Amino acid sequence: MAMTNPLQFIQQARAEVGKVVWPTRREVMLTTVMVFILAALTAVFFAIVDILIRGGLNSVLGMFG
Repeated sequence: MAMTNPLQFIQQARAEVGKVVWPTRREVMLTTVMVFILAALTAVFFAIVDILIRGGLNSVLGMFG
């Protein structure tokens, strides 16, 4: 693998960063809101599943105790 000197590396790194297409403020806000909504829906889903499993286990264990 060819070694490059630090100056070439920095130049190449800056060139690559210049190729990046950065998201707009609106895109960032929309994706952030979507992440929060999906996290909340996931939390509600797992809370309901937890309640159902706990109720089922209490019913089963109540039959034997």
